Amino acid sequence: MAKKANNQSLGKAQAAKQDEFYTQYVDIQKEVEAYLEFDPDTFRGKVVYCNCDDPFESNFFKYFAANFNKLGLKRLITTSYDGSPIAGQGTLFPEYNEGNGKRQKPKALAVTLDHVKDEDGDGAANIDDVKLFLKRNKAARVALKADDKYAGGDFRSPECIALLKGADIVVTNPPFSLFREYVAQLVEYRKKFLIIGPKNAITYKEIFPLIKDVKLWLGVGFANGNAYFSIPANIGRQFADGVYDANTGLVKFRNVGWFTNLDHGRRHQQLPLMTMGDNLRFSKHKEIKGKAAYERYANYDAIEVPFSDAIPSDYEGAMGVPITFLDKYNPDQFEILGSSMSLGVPMSRVAKKGTYLQGGPRFYIDNGDRSYRRMYDRIVICHRRRSRPAKGSKR
Repeated sequence: MAKKANNQSLGKAQAAKQDEFYTQYVDIQKEVEAYLEFDPDTFRGKVVYCNCDDPFESNFFKYFAANFNKLGLKRLITTSYDGSPIAGQGTLFPEYNEGNGKRQKPKALAVTLDHVKDEDGDGAANIDDVKLFLKRNKAARVALKADDKYAGGDFRSPECIALLKGADIVVTNPPFSLFREYVAQLVEYRKKFLIIGPKNAITYKEIFPLIKDVKLWLGVGFANGNAYFSIPANIGRQFADGVYDANTGLVKFRNVGWFTNLDHGRRHQQLPLMTMGDNLRFSKHKEIKGKAAYERYANYDAIEVPFSDAIPSDYEGAMGVPITFLDKYNPDQFEILGSSMSLGVPMSRVAKKGTYLQGGPRFYIDNGDRSYRRMYDRIVICHRRRSRPAKGSKR
């Protein structure tokens, strides 16, 4: 009964498309600083746009405003949207609490910073100076209007698209339910970006081709693969047990990561590997150690490699690896050929119906007893030859 209740609870949350999850400051700081270690000028002279963030409630805005001078930003723009459940803007911007009470609040805003200096005379330029500057300068913030199609501040609205066109780098936590559409917009306008999204987006037909063509890759990531987000106090706790912690007020997700097209050092770390022979003799994985050979797929010419650290260093053919391989993907070391969602002949051409699990495109392995087992999603890779450098590679 408890398991059934958990599933119903999680289902309600998914059906409601609850996208109000707010990123912790420390996670933003750790991720951004990893790019600065690789290139200290990553953000220098750039216009950074946070287009899914409420000013002063968003830690993205807080981080980039507090580090405006350190990063060497040219401009910081952040936009909120009509109907956001966060409180706080009214306190900072009192004119948006005025009116006849019929307007939806808080009002969507665009806030723009083109400098951060010591406003209060305490000898330091920090987030308190940003607050004081915005209180004194109404011109630094404008209301965003709704139209017949989109609410004010929606990233798809004409006003927000106009702001996007003038930006260099987009950094935010966009609505997961609109992730495909959000990334498509960034690609359409050829923007650099650092965004948070669901890890299963790797398998989306709109996202995987970008990964394959080295136009998008995973960021450095959350500590130990665990992402913790805060949520508005007034929304329901419709999450599976163990996800929401009432003591901290945080929601924990494991299947969440950073997606980017900004370079970082981890992308160029060589994955240490053993030869095929050594893997078969010494691997720590029982699925490989002591076997005569790696298993092969029945409907695609590739070997099955169930763990990234079991990729044989001396195998020149195609290999199917778990999607978690992308956390360790070095485009200078490996080439992505495709995935099990698009490669492989239909099993109806390989085996008799009823001898294998039915389903969509997948790779299958012959069990040796006239039956076949379907594998989880696989990415197909091969070792990159020296004559085929990665697209966009600096090395």
